[in-house]
Amino acid sequence: MNKSIVVKLAAAAAVVALAGCTDLKPLQAEVDGLKQQVSKLQTDVEAAKASADSASRAASAAQSTANQANTAASGAQSTANQALSAAQAAQSSVDATNEKIDRMFKKSVSK
Repeated sequence: MNKSIVVKLAAAAAVVALAGCTDLKPLQAEVDGLKQQVSKLQTDVEAAKASADSASRAASAAQSTANQANTAASGAQSTANQALSAAQAAQSSVDATNEKIDRMFKKSVSK
């Protein structure tokens, strides 16, 4: 894309030269200036692309970390649910044992 601009400018300069313009130095200076601008723009575009690529890699790494955190959170929730279920079962067992002890105590006191 940038090379085509330079080629077009060179062609335009050649057309002007063929049309009878004898002093090409100002045109050559403009062409040289344009070449420098194109070169700087190419450098800027390459730097912007490198920056965008770096940002894309960082975003991808962040997404991967978020996915891992989500997986860990799901595992922790599952473990917490199992612990709650075990605690409820243990509480039920303790309640049943306490009720048996209370009945046994009441029977021994009533005798």
